Amino acid sequence: MDQIILNEHNKEEFPPAHTAEHLLNQVMIRIFGCKRSYNAHVERKKSKMSFYLANKPSRHDEKLIEVTMNNMIAEDLPVTYEYVDRNSLPDDVSIDRLPYDASDTIRLVRIGNYDVCPCIGKHVRSTSQIGRFELLGTNWDEEKRSFRVRFKVVQ
Repeated sequence: MDQIILNEHNKEEFPPAHTAEHLLNQVMIRIFGCKRSYNAHVERKKSKMSFYLANKPSRHDEKLIEVTMNNMIAEDLPVTYEYVDRNSLPDDVSIDRLPYDASDTIRLVRIGNYDVCPCIGKHVRSTSQIGRFELLGTNWDEEKRSFRVRFKVVQ
């Protein structure tokens, strides 16, 4: 079998938090109809992700994010990988964040049938390994229409 050549990776992610990042992106897309986060800093102790939204989320919306995340984690969805040619990507997969010199072979990370995204990072084998998702707080920037979510995963 031919060796698959991917881009080099310069980070050492904490797999539970990194997988939660993928999951939170899709939760936000489904609740608010937004795009994936435009800025993310994901770490073992505390993480933050920012999203452009049309309106400031309510406290009820914030609770819905946390509840939905923990429900998806509890579903124990499998995290799988698929290697595809960059010219044969599924229609719902965006490559706008790939580096300009990305390899011809792209690794897609799937979380059950819930999310798919190109990524070369480390992930857990199933969502139940993420642990509990705790929403630590949020910030809204009215001028930028930006919503920052601060969270941690508790093992």
